[in-house]
Amino acid sequence: MKKLVLSLVLVGFGSFAMAQVTPAQKEKMQQRRVEMMKNQEQKRAQHLANLQKELNLNQSQVNQIHAIQERHQAERKVAMQRNQEMRKQKMEGMKQNMQQMDNEMRKILTPDQYTKWQAKKQQKMQDRKSKMKKNKMHMGGKKMMKG
Repeated sequence: MKKLVLSLVLVGFGSFAMAQVTPAQKEKMQQRRVEMMKNQEQKRAQHLANLQKELNLNQSQVNQIHAIQERHQAERKVAMQRNQEMRKQKMEGMKQNMQQMDNEMRKILTPDQYTKWQAKKQQKMQDRKSKMKKNKMHMGGKKMMKG
């Protein structure tokens, strides 16, 4: 039982430590986000200029199209935030479900069996994480080759 508690504490601290973002990383992420937004705005402006040229639009039409694009962008942003909230709620539900299963398994298994079951569960999680990391690296390489 002590091993179980110790392993859970270590996993908890390890997860918490990995989740921390340093101020330098946070600043770099913020700068990247600002750059991406500038690039998107430039692309949108260039696209609108191309439309104006190709379709021979007058300034009134350009202004109306720009307003439509802005409105749709705002709607997409709201939808994205709504989806993010739904994902958070879904994750909370999954966590509660996992906790309930854990509690039920604890009642059925002996302490030794429970410890082994937890270790097996942790190993599967680590395997999934490493597989995801490997796939992410592999996909990142493909993107770099395309770009």
